[in-house]
Amino acid sequence: MSEVIPAQATVRQVDPARSSTPRRRPRRLAAGQTLLYAMLISLAIVYIFPFLVQVATSFKTDAEAASSALSLVPQTTTFAAYEALFGRSDYPIWFMNSAIVTVCVTLGRVFFVSLAGYALARLDFRGRGVIFAFVVGVMAVPAVVLLIPKFLVLNQIGMYDSYAGMILPLLVDAAGVFIMKNFFESIPVSVEEQARIDGAGTFRVFWSIVLPMARPALITIIILSFQGSWNELSHFIVSTQSPELTTLTKGVASLASGQLSQGTQYPLKLAAAAIMTIPVAVLFFIFQKRIMNNTEGAVKG
Repeated sequence: MSEVIPAQATVRQVDPARSSTPRRRPRRLAAGQTLLYAMLISLAIVYIFPFLVQVATSFKTDAEAASSALSLVPQTTTFAAYEALFGRSDYPIWFMNSAIVTVCVTLGRVFFVSLAGYALARLDFRGRGVIFAFVVGVMAVPAVVLLIPKFLVLNQIGMYDSYAGMILPLLVDAAGVFIMKNFFESIPVSVEEQARIDGAGTFRVFWSIVLPMARPALITIIILSFQGSWNELSHFIVSTQSPELTTLTKGVASLASGQLSQGTQYPLKLAAAAIMTIPVAVLFFIFQKRIMNNTEGAVKG
């Protein structure tokens, strides 16, 4: 007969060094997170501080802006810089020109880069790889290299110093084509095949089926196009010369030459720059939650 071992509770000896390990890990983890948050907050302060100085300086006098440049609280709050911008300058005309160009460029660029991206992603035609290689190559070329050829072309075809010359060269962007091509390739082909079985043509499939699914990429293109055309300077320098076609970037740059008054004009310049940031900031905060790569639900199970 086998021996019967009485059931009894066994006591395990616990090593004191091991028992303290689980307690040390949460402490180390908390310390690491605290250090990480401290670094992120410091970087955020360093990044935001110049913008706060810009806004605060726009409400200062010229003398205070020169003597207390880094002060975030004006000793004497004044709206003289904003009154000079809107009352004694062409700032409203600059703003209107920038708004017209930005809206036209954004709408046109979204349409054309979507067409080009879909063609490179889905249509099978001769030379597709070569064209895409050229698109990627254009992204590697510095924009300043193309300024003189751009001026010569605009002057030769009669679009120099006009809205057409300001808008048409900006309607297509190589980076936008690259983004849209990659996004269209992530959409399942079975969605388009089902639409073609139902009798839809190529453009119909693109416009009614694929393009609505590319909303995250379209929102990204809208933000990048709006920001890029709103802050564009070099292109407008070589495409226009009339004061009636001056944009915000050219106008604000001209303030450095003492166009409106004498002195450093720090409040005037920074007030103009602060107003320029408002449209881009509003657009970003409206669409930031919708920027995501998500095609879930495209194919029904």
